[in-house]
Amino acid sequence: MGESAAPLGARKTYQVIVRGKFAPLDGEQRAALLAVADQHDVFGARFTEEGTVTYERSLLTFTFRCVVPATEEDGEAVVTGRAEALAAAAVRELGAECRDLTSVSTDLDSIRIRRRGR
Repeated sequence: MGESAAPLGARKTYQVIVRGKFAPLDGEQRAALLAVADQHDVFGARFTEEGTVTYERSLLTFTFRCVVPATEEDGEAVVTGRAEALAAAAVRELGAECRDLTSVSTDLDSIRIRRRGR
């Protein structure tokens, strides 16, 4: 997405995983999703600002992984709302609709890496 929601100096970065279900699919939608299913398996999943959609051939559920830039003031609801909007748009781009979205976000700036002492 071209517009950034965070001003310089106040940026935070979140990794978000959105899980959802495909809305009922007709035969044409199922065929289209199955035709590109190999491009959307879990091994191709990446956390990017555009996000990646993965799903299994059962076409019941999907997972969307993305990176969301935010400001210090943005709460988790804002961050997950942005991620869920990206997920819905990505599924729509595949020719389907989605429902029952749930999200988990991780503030990458708050992760502390512990080094083992020698």
